Amino acid sequence: PALQINNVPVVGFYGLHESDLDKVFQLPTTTFIGGNENSLSLREIIKRLENTYCQHIGLEFMFINDVEQCQWIRQKFETPGVMKFTNEEKRTLLARLVRSMRFEDFLARKWSSEKRFGLEGCEVMIPALKTIIDKSSEMGIEYVIMGMPHRGRLNVLANVIRKELEQIFCQFDPKLEAADEGSGDVKYHLGMYHERINRATNKKITLSLMANPSHLEAVDPVVQGKTKAEQFYRGDTAGKKVMSILLHGDAAFAGQGVVYETFHLSDLPSYTTNGTIHVVVNNQIGFTTDPRMARSSPYPTDVARVVNAPIFHVNADDPEAVMYVCSVAAEWRNTFNKDVVVDLVCYRRRGHNEMDEPMFTQPLMYKQIHKQVPVLKKYADKLIADGTVTLQEFEEEIAKYDRICEEAYTRSKDNKILHIKHWLDSPWPGFFNVDGEPKSMSCPPTGISEDLLTHIGNVASSVPVKDFKIHAGLSRILRARLEMTKNRVVDWALAEYMAFGSFLKEGIHVRLSGQDVERGTF
Repeated sequence: PALQINNVPVVGFYGLHESDLDKVFQLPTTTFIGGNENSLSLREIIKRLENTYCQHIGLEFMFINDVEQCQWIRQKFETPGVMKFTNEEKRTLLARLVRSMRFEDFLARKWSSEKRFGLEGCEVMIPALKTIIDKSSEMGIEYVIMGMPHRGRLNVLANVIRKELEQIFCQFDPKLEAADEGSGDVKYHLGMYHERINRATNKKITLSLMANPSHLEAVDPVVQGKTKAEQFYRGDTAGKKVMSILLHGDAAFAGQGVVYETFHLSDLPSYTTNGTIHVVVNNQIGFTTDPRMARSSPYPTDVARVVNAPIFHVNADDPEAVMYVCSVAAEWRNTFNKDVVVDLVCYRRRGHNEMDEPMFTQPLMYKQIHKQVPVLKKYADKLIADGTVTLQEFEEEIAKYDRICEEAYTRSKDNKILHIKHWLDSPWPGFFNVDGEPKSMSCPPTGISEDLLTHIGNVASSVPVKDFKIHAGLSRILRARLEMTKNRVVDWALAEYMAFGSFLKEGIHVRLSGQDVERGTF
């Protein structure tokens, strides 16, 4: 249908009038809305720009001080017809939504009075994460390290990491005994490590979800540190094999200082992990606090602007828009090795947890939420209407997953002890036990020979490069250090050097971190 311009003064703001709507204009080289055309009528220009920027995706990228990166984003979103999905892709998306939603429904039916911090209202997060992982695997990623708070954690463990459902369900058993290797922890804090074949790419993928306390964003630098270490030991300096994904809530993302601190490490040479994909579950409320009382910035994601990370806001009730945005985010990270933020604008169908009554504090918001049609029904109705799937196929998909859950629930009732090794977020072979027996935590002997210490002391007192002129003050320190080594005397600085040197002699990597370490101030 022809575009109706209702607000003619807006066109007039640019010195144009209603009579100009059918005039043809040459398109500048900075836009991609023309596709293969070099000129369009003003009416068509406005229509295509509104299709790109005024629908279910909102883009923030004009603050990025790199023309190539801005043009890359424009091309990804402005090119006509970019958001076309095959019927197979739509059916896969529907199946993933079914699993996400029916998992939450199953927990609600079986354990209605248990806290589980369900994902209801943002079920699209599961297919979103799977899209990021699929696209990244396609581009060569072999290991994804993830960190997240508690909302939707059990669903991620079940449907993204692919934890056995019976292992999750038996966590709800009040008679469950903690295994000897560790103390109990609430189920929505637990981590997981899993190797599997990615069905979309037929490539091996390893997924690690880090354990996280109730301190929501505390896991952010932990994930980055683990990712950096994995990249280092694999020789993956460009981050093409190992990557990180961080999930956040909107209130914590804007409110916690560790988020800002971690962002500022993202592009430092000694700390970068070559880009992290951040996914914000923006349910527009923090426990009982409205956004206008929680932050001074318009969006919860504004903290990401400090590192020139593009921000893609997307309506979580439009699964196809979410999938496209997540695919572009994975491509961005692979192309530019920089952070990117996906803001899933959604809602929280229940209270902060399942025991909380939100109508006490947000009655108007929750009257509206109660009227919201679940995203699965919306999307299923759309696909049934356009003939992509039949109602019978949709109902069979639901019945199939319900059956999987019921069978796992039956298995979870077996009389067995849950071992903590099922819930480690990293494989630590030989750390807790050796050959199945608990490992003694006694310290091994760490002493080394005096000859080796003397050798390290001599190296510590010398200049490693020939004909290198060093500062006179530093030269005095090195002479004093050599004298100490000869006299078998050690001060604190030399003792530290000998300790580090003994590691290096055994081929153990030593990383010193902090602003004081170059001078050894303390």
